[in-house]
Amino acid sequence: QVQLVESGGGLVQTGGSLRLSCAASGRTFSSATMGWFRQAPGKEREFVTAIRWSGGSTYYADSVLGRFTISGDNAKNTVYLQMNSLKPEDTAVYYCAAALSFRRSYLRVVAGYDYWGQGTQVTVSS
Repeated sequence: QVQLVESGGGLVQTGGSLRLSCAASGRTFSSATMGWFRQAPGKEREFVTAIRWSGGSTYYADSVLGRFTISGDNAKNTVYLQMNSLKPEDTAVYYCAAALSFRRSYLRVVAGYDYWGQGTQVTVSS
């Protein structure tokens, strides 16, 4: 019913920038929260950032605060992730996620989201 498709991943040098997009499709889709997670090889999927549609409040992991910016276009059902000052440790598969409701306690955990995209690879070379 609801599909999420990420795009914009690629290879970038340390200090460079990249912009990811997540397009949501589905007639009845209207997510209360959308976020980005990432997963590096051998590591657990971790929270990166999220945005609450109502009011546009944003939330960031400490590791990306000040470097990454999440934004959304509700009319397009699209969320963006602007990544600046990229570091090699940012290398991971980035996943877009959507939650049907906003729950502060579930904001930063995988279990808090109902839909997931297929992921897009981001590689930052040293």
